[in-house]
Amino acid sequence: MDPVRIRRMSRDDLVATERTAAVTFLEGDRLSRRVGEPDPEPPTEEQSRRLIDRLGHFLSVDPDGCWLAEEGRDVVGFAVSQNREGLWYLATYGVLPGRQGKGIGKRLMDAVLAHAGDRPGLFSSTVHPAATRRYRLAGFTLHPQMRMVGTVDRSTLPAVRGLRDGHADDLEWMDRLDTAVRGAGHGPDHVHMLETLRLVVSDAPGRRGYVYIDEGAGRPALLAADRPETAETLLWEALAAARGDTLVNCITTDNHWAVDVGLAARLDIGQEGYIAVRGMPAPAPYLASGHYL
Repeated sequence: MDPVRIRRMSRDDLVATERTAAVTFLEGDRLSRRVGEPDPEPPTEEQSRRLIDRLGHFLSVDPDGCWLAEEGRDVVGFAVSQNREGLWYLATYGVLPGRQGKGIGKRLMDAVLAHAGDRPGLFSSTVHPAATRRYRLAGFTLHPQMRMVGTVDRSTLPAVRGLRDGHADDLEWMDRLDTAVRGAGHGPDHVHMLETLRLVVSDAPGRRGYVYIDEGAGRPALLAADRPETAETLLWEALAAARGDTLVNCITTDNHWAVDVGLAARLDIGQEGYIAVRGMPAPAPYLASGHYL
């Protein structure tokens, strides 16, 4: 009898799942660390709390998309996906390093893909060979991602006009923009992000867009716009809010405008994983969130 059971997640599993995720992602970061980069560190207490908060949000909105792998009383893997209107996304996924290569990841992916049904889907993935093979076999197209890191040269920051802080009244048109760019609105995810991130918007006709800024980490967390010029302005605003090192990630080749902004700000460019899409093009102008896609 297989000792590993795949079952739906519950709120009682949130802390154990976060602990499993912390171990899994730390080891993944160690394996993918580039020469010259500092050693990855375990999540801080605040980072752990935020992950538990996100998992609780996903459970409250779409619990049927939240699964884990359990061996005895131990959580050895997890896969959290969400359906938003006609779109599916994978929010987080992992298997403990010592339990990989035993079919657990495939069983978890089977569960969340069954939840997706025939919806188009997307997620951000690592370069883990077994995982990427599984994604491709499931019908996903893998678009290589770039990331830009470093300290913004503040002498390069342009004067930015036409932006303001966003609020709850903006979410309706933001969802319409999401639908045009990625096929569906973020819906309740916008409400959740608004509680923890700074929202900046451009709402002039023909120049609509938004960016969520993680001010604690000093980086853009999610960006969508109706045209590249609007996206560039929003990204400059996010970079202006950075203090110390920043990160711009989830940049696909369809979003080269972000590369241009990052290079102008004197950030360094590198490669990092894939945006995986099925039944849809890679969104643009758009910088996906690793958590809410």
